[in-house]
Amino acid sequence: MRSAARVLALIAAVSLAAPAAMAETPKFAKNATSFTLDNGLQVVVIPDHRAPIVTHMVWYKAGAADEVPGVSGIAHFLEHLMFKGTKDHPEGEFSKVINSVGGNENAFTSDDTTAYHQTVAKQYLPQMMEFEADRMANLELDVPEVLTERDVILEERRMRIDGNPGARLGEAVRAALYQNSRYGIPTIGWQHEMEQLDLDDALAWYDRYYTPNNAFVIIAGDVTEDEVRKLAEDTYGKVKRRFDPPPRFRAVEPEPQAARTVTLSDPQVMQPSMQRLYLVPSYTTAEPGEAEALDILAEILGGGTTSRLYRDLVVDQGIAASAGTFYQSNQLGDTMLGFYGSPRGEVTLDQIEAALDRAIASVVADGVTAAEVASAKRRLIAATIFAEDNASTLARALGTAIATGETIEDAQNWPLAIDAVTVEDVNAAAARYLDIRRSVTGYLVGEPAKNPS
Repeated sequence: MRSAARVLALIAAVSLAAPAAMAETPKFAKNATSFTLDNGLQVVVIPDHRAPIVTHMVWYKAGAADEVPGVSGIAHFLEHLMFKGTKDHPEGEFSKVINSVGGNENAFTSDDTTAYHQTVAKQYLPQMMEFEADRMANLELDVPEVLTERDVILEERRMRIDGNPGARLGEAVRAALYQNSRYGIPTIGWQHEMEQLDLDDALAWYDRYYTPNNAFVIIAGDVTEDEVRKLAEDTYGKVKRRFDPPPRFRAVEPEPQAARTVTLSDPQVMQPSMQRLYLVPSYTTAEPGEAEALDILAEILGGGTTSRLYRDLVVDQGIAASAGTFYQSNQLGDTMLGFYGSPRGEVTLDQIEAALDRAIASVVADGVTAAEVASAKRRLIAATIFAEDNASTLARALGTAIATGETIEDAQNWPLAIDAVTVEDVNAAAARYLDIRRSVTGYLVGEPAKNPS
């Protein structure tokens, strides 16, 4: 289903084996249906009656790339503040109820969306919907709790980014790759701007984006559309449409003119590594069939233990401890195709990079084979089949697709679109986008030894 299947494959973190051939290409989430409430809220239902469990997800079409200059991190900050409570449900009550019934909850912010989700036994779904509908309309905040939570996100940044050399390199590489769009700004925000976030910033973001006509709900599990429709009308249906959200804008990247390199040295680094990101189109910005071809190209080159890079660098040459590829296809704007590798033993980063260069040059010059394309298709399509075994994974994958501009039908037909990709399509994508001028290469190394005085 375009980007969503890659999300599934990444979440699963496995390379799935598949039969030699499939008699018929399956649809993804074929039972999914949708309806829209009078206030503009879309509700998606994915029935799965194997167990009396449901996953309930609320998605807002607002992420870090929607932030205005100077207030980076506000989307993620409000995600934290949404747990502060309302007049009817004070801070901690929602989580306490979920814990008391044996459920689980979480939330996340990405470049293009913010989502909140719970998984509970079916009988508790009405409570989950009532709680989420309440905080969609009635969040209550005051200055002291906003300042306290600001300290929390600053500490999160210190732990996850500032104290992690690999994460700092990732920020620097992305900032170099995206020269025009806000995808180069970290989701968590820049520290100096996070330090200035306040109550007014939080309320402005909430009032700008947290309205039912800028959101959608996905419920996957032991439910029917009729059941969910009644519950949705009784809960979310009472939330007033407060405003029309602004148009979503993603600045177009200029055509890259020069390869760039970034090096980060840190004494904490015990295992050096390298990464290279290429600017490529996403499913939203690609020409028809291009993104599917990039998905297959990424799978062939570095999608698992059967991929070219893994076999060449890790198995055959034995020079790499790890090597792989990823395609972050689920974005509203242009995105990235990434390669990574880490040397084994006394092998140097230069040797890893040279091997990576040879692999990329080979696929550009000689292309991929029909057998490789067929195998990659089977693995990607199998990933969607196996993902349907988990309602939470299914809801997250479908939600990611919808949040980045796809329809349910687009997502359902993603396996068919993958199956239609030809060898020529993959080779054309490789030749067009694996151009070193489109790339940023990042090196993570330890601090060089100091010369004795």
